[in-house]
Order: sequence, then C-alpha cells, then structure tokens
Amino acid sequence: MDIRELDRRTLAVLDKIVSGVTEADLARETPCAGWDLADLLRHQVAENNAFAVALREGSAPDWNNGTLGRDPYRGYAESAEAVIAAFAEDDVPERLVTIREFGTFPGAFAARMHLLDSVGHGWDLAKTLGVPYEPDEDAVADALAFAEMIPADPEDRLTRGTFGVVVAVPADASPLDRFLGLVGRDPAWTPTIR
Repeated sequence: MDIRELDRRTLAVLDKIVSGVTEADLARETPCAGWDLADLLRHQVAENNAFAVALREGSAPDWNNGTLGRDPYRGYAESAEAVIAAFAEDDVPERLVTIREFGTFPGAFAARMHLLDSVGHGWDLAKTLGVPYEPDEDAVADALAFAEMIPADPEDRLTRGTFGVVVAVPADASPLDRFLGLVGRDPAWTPTIR
C-alpha cells in the first residue's frame, strides 16, 4: 500500500481526536515530558506545515513554527490538509526532500518519517484526552517496522534517534505497544492525578 495513503488514514484518526479539543484541554499533561496539550498540538502543526513546505520546495526553513490561533482544531486541521495535499502530488515518492537536521531523503522515506510521528503523537493525543486510539493496523505495522530500523544512539544504547529511552514491553505485546516502547512511550502511561 502507498505509504501516503497510510499517512492520510492516520491523520484522519488524529483529526477525530483533535476535533474534540477544548480551550480547557490545552493545559493537560501529555506523555511527552515537559509538553502540555497546547505544546503537542503546536508541534504537530509545525511538523505538518514544515513537511508540506519541504515536499514542495525541497526543504523547510523552520520546523518549529506551529501556531494554534484562536481555534486549536482549525489550526491543526489546516496543517493536516496542507501536508496531505503536498504528499498527494504525483512525483513525491521520488522527489528529494530535506527533513530537519536528519538529511535528504526520497519523498517516500519522508512520508514514513511523517507517518511514524503521526502514529506516535496520535497515541499521545488520545491518552492525554482519555479517548480511544484506533489507528489503522497497516499504519501501525509500518511505523513499527520503521522504528525498528532507527539505530540506537551510540552514546546511549537505550535511546533510538530523537526519541526517549526505549520502554520494555512484553514479548507478546501488541504491535502498537511494541512501537510505543521503541519510541520511548510507556503504553501504560496515565496522567498525573492532581
């Protein structure tokens, strides 16, 4: 299956989750240490917009410029629409794209990077809001396979790429839980009770 279709399906799942966000939710704790929900949504908006620019122009000058505006859902939805439209262009899989400081890759590889981020942050959003997370199984399988390819940090063998320390999960854990563990998420995470 085209990786861009898996990414589009994943963004549709995130859209349903984010559509229920209220102003009061923005201060909620997330599984991303040091980030509240507003920070996480700004990150998603920034990533979506920067991927869209990079896909069209070869690189993006700013990967951290995410704003929510007065309507967090609208800000998120517009960024998702922009990245979906950029990925939909016919020659994207072969187009060379520079992604952040990570390097220059074919568009199909960049799509896998975006998918991995979206699957992981979709779970973050769902856990933060206390809603079910039902990602596409094929998207999870691809994100897991991609996460398994990310090399461990040579300085810290328990960390992969820019993610946190790998969280051990049982050998018979679901593909989603195995993916979450690889990208430094504890599948059993719950918000701190205040």
